[in-house]
Amino acid sequence: MKDVDPLESQDLKRLQIFFYLIPVVGFFPAIWTLHRNEGGRQRKALSRLVVTLALGWLFGYILLGTGAQTSESLTLPLLLMSSLLTSGYFLVNIWLMVRLWQRKPLRLPGVSHLSDRLP
Repeated sequence: MKDVDPLESQDLKRLQIFFYLIPVVGFFPAIWTLHRNEGGRQRKALSRLVVTLALGWLFGYILLGTGAQTSESLTLPLLLMSSLLTSGYFLVNIWLMVRLWQRKPLRLPGVSHLSDRLP
């Protein structure tokens, strides 16, 4: 009889993938997965996507924040764009969580293609 490890069930693996999709916090296990080169094909693809989204958000957030501090006339529009970027980042992660819960593919047009190029 085959010995089944209860820690290797599909539900547990899916729960671990949910953790990757937590905004900001999920970046760290995703980068760890890529650094250690562990996990299956789906986990590596999702890790690349999470890293791409988080770094894109961080880069945009820093640029918009810096622009808002240095500009006198564009402060409010740049801060508004920064908050919209942050809200969008969180909403995309929540949308990906819903897609994972529905067992649908976790692909984003354009972003997934870019993230596939990461090592």
